[in-house]
This record gives sequence, structure tokens and C-alpha cells, in this order.
Amino acid sequence: MCDHAAVITIQNAGELLHAAARNNAAWCAAVCGGGEFTADAWTSARRTPPYYPDAVTLTRDVPAAALAAALDTDSPGCSVKDSFAVLDLAPAGFEVLFEAQWIHRPADAAALGGTAPALAWSRVADAAELGRWEAAWDGERSSGLFHPGLLTGDIAFLAGRDADGRIRAGAVANAAAGVVGVSNVFAAGGAGDDEAWAGALAGIAELWPELPIVGYESGEDLRTAARHGFTGLGPLRVWLHTAQTTAT
Repeated sequence: MCDHAAVITIQNAGELLHAAARNNAAWCAAVCGGGEFTADAWTSARRTPPYYPDAVTLTRDVPAAALAAALDTDSPGCSVKDSFAVLDLAPAGFEVLFEAQWIHRPADAAALGGTAPALAWSRVADAAELGRWEAAWDGERSSGLFHPGLLTGDIAFLAGRDADGRIRAGAVANAAAGVVGVSNVFAAGGAGDDEAWAGALAGIAELWPELPIVGYESGEDLRTAARHGFTGLGPLRVWLHTAQTTAT
């Protein structure tokens, strides 16, 4: 596991970018139930669950060929989060799946427009509630992707509920590497994206008021995050293995 958030002081943007990558790797490791951390990357020797990579790079200097060789590329779905958008994994049979931007928000940033969330927000407390949270996030049902072992002190599933108690928005926050990572932000059932971000940020501020917040987004989600005080740290790429290669 990564170092606990409270023991690290982030001093500059370069450190913040590395902390964002390490924080995200810690979250991936928690969801995937393990994997291996080295100085350069987190990797999983077995296929990871849907939406989660088989590797997350932690530095710019990861040897692409060695990284690919450490992964299971024989079964479908192998992917790599290239945290600094510097790798060339095409020779190993990978293609770029998508590109995004790491983002950062200072711990003391003001809320958008000074307005409070409209929904009632709280932290998911047990396995049954986690299942309802995942069903709202998925838009259909819970598949068990987010297991009860994730309900720890350093990981918070945040849920925004309407007057009838139904989950209409949510997000995940994980504290690791001196920052709080925010991910899986969603709005459903008529709630807006601004409500989801405002509620998530209010929840994070209550749990970890002293820590900067990081994550990554693209497209309209990136523009929404910018409205809520986030700025860019640098690009990332996610690569998907799509072809078998022939040794030469």
C-alpha cells in the first residue's frame, strides 16, 4: 500500500503530479485486491476488473517493453495507465484508448458560487448501501465491482440522496500519497453534474480538510471540474492491448 496521506507534504506541482499518479495507483490496487508496487509502477499480474488498468506508471522513466512483458497480454482487456503520457506501447500491441488530464484543487479552494449541495450527502456505511451506491453509479444494478473491503478509513464512497433517500449522485474519495483522489463522480435521476461535484467536494472537505484534491478527467467532465476550482497538472494516456505481436 502507498504511504498514508497525512505523513507527506506536497511542496510543488511536480510532486503533486507524482502524488496524483501514486494516489490513483493505490485506489486501483484497492479495487483490484493487490498487485505489486515498484519504484516505477504498480502492476497486476492477473486481469483486473472492468474499467481498471493492469498497470499504472509512477515515473516518466518506465521501460515500455519491460512493463508490457510483466503483464498478461494473452487474455483480452489488458490496459496501462501511462500517467505521464510518455510511453510508446504500440510495438507491444497496444493502442491509445483515451487521453485525459490530471487535475488538482487546493484544500482551501472556495465552493462554486458559495452554494451548498441540494441533496443530502453522507458517507456509505455498509455493504448493502454500497450495493445501492454502485447500482446508482452503474445506472442499472450492482455487479460487486466495489467490494465491502473498500469501506476503510482512507476510502470514502460519498452519496447524495433525495428526500426519499434514493441515491441521485455520488463519488469516491481516497486518501493516499499526501492527497485525496476523487473519482467515479456521477449524477443520476435528475441530479446535475454540478450537484455531484459540489457534494463530493463538501464531503472531502469534511473528512480531509487539510489535503489537496486530485483526479483526472476529460471532455465535458474536465470543464465541469474546472468550474469547481480544479486546474490541470499534465496529460495521461490509457493504452489497451489490441493485437498479438510477433517476436523478431
